[in-house]
Amino acid sequence: MVCIGKEITEELECGPAKFYIKRYIRFKYAPKNGDGVRIGELPERVIDKGIPGSGLLAMILTDKYMDHLPLYRQKQRFARDNIQIASSTIEGWTKEALLKLQPLYEQLVFDTKAKGYLQVDETPIKVLDKDKKGAAHQGYYWVYHSPLDKTVLFDYSPTRSGSAPLPMLGGFRGYLQTDGYAVYEKYARNKEVTHLACWAHARREFERALDNDKIRTEKAIRLIQKLYEVERQAKEEKLSAEQIKELRLTESLPVINELGKWIFEEIKSTLPKSLISKAMAYAYARWDGLATYLHDGNLQIDNNPVENALRPVALGRKNYLFAGSHEAAQRAAMIYSFFAICKKHEVNPFQWLKYTLENIMAINHKNLKDLYPQNYKNRVQKSNR
Repeated sequence: MVCIGKEITEELECGPAKFYIKRYIRFKYAPKNGDGVRIGELPERVIDKGIPGSGLLAMILTDKYMDHLPLYRQKQRFARDNIQIASSTIEGWTKEALLKLQPLYEQLVFDTKAKGYLQVDETPIKVLDKDKKGAAHQGYYWVYHSPLDKTVLFDYSPTRSGSAPLPMLGGFRGYLQTDGYAVYEKYARNKEVTHLACWAHARREFERALDNDKIRTEKAIRLIQKLYEVERQAKEEKLSAEQIKELRLTESLPVINELGKWIFEEIKSTLPKSLISKAMAYAYARWDGLATYLHDGNLQIDNNPVENALRPVALGRKNYLFAGSHEAAQRAAMIYSFFAICKKHEVNPFQWLKYTLENIMAINHKNLKDLYPQNYKNRVQKSNR
């Protein structure tokens, strides 16, 4: 037989996760004159005198906060590999690893306050409260998304009242995009703030009215859909901000004018408490805010990007149900923030977290921003060239 070539067939396979012991062996030396003992220093470790390495801690946090695998299920997985870890131990590891991210999170808070365009939303989270025996407290994550550089900040508050976003929005200046929650109106009244409304929320109000007044509702939805067609065109053609503004003024402005005039006339002939009347009133009351996105091609038509950042919390609630304390909820807010940024910038969260845990204790404070997921990604890309 004569070989005339070959065929190669590839198959994707996997093996179970492998746990191993990483051992540091340091020789001790004693001078002959008896002057003490010499031994090399241990490298920086995430948990001083603790046994978990940075890779193990990164896996635990990624599984819990990115893939929504509760710690007790992770404990079961360890047990299958004959590794017995007490619940209090794995909970302590998680807490200590999260605390290491505190300086980086504080830097993110500082940078987020300086943004000139923020989208804001909030979502509930149940929290065990020692002062409420037998019942969980209803806390909230307030989420701030910067569309221009794709950063996300989660901040926990025990309340949904107007004081909750004060630490972030108290001195805010620029474009603020939100849904129709009344708390945001208070901050929007600041002369330094330009308030943007959300077309997705306006459309949802009309969608609720489909069974109430199908003809008028369908017309409103059809006109709103034209606005989104313009946005899709801009995205597909990868237009610059200035080009997007020109396209919106040419294509979207006439649609908004038509819809506004139509609502002004039709709302007079609707029953005040009907769903179609409520949908029209919702849009009409926020008309200036709904049209503001036309002013700048960098502005978004809706608040959907920040809502997308909230989804991991909703998934997590179904699995681990609640946070153990108010402090634990705030620690979780830190990792939710960075994992959301990883997702926005297509960064592997495990690899980023492992690198960050290994380096955050020794890094110069001036270089702290180098540990942001987007900056980590740029560094990795440069080193691979």
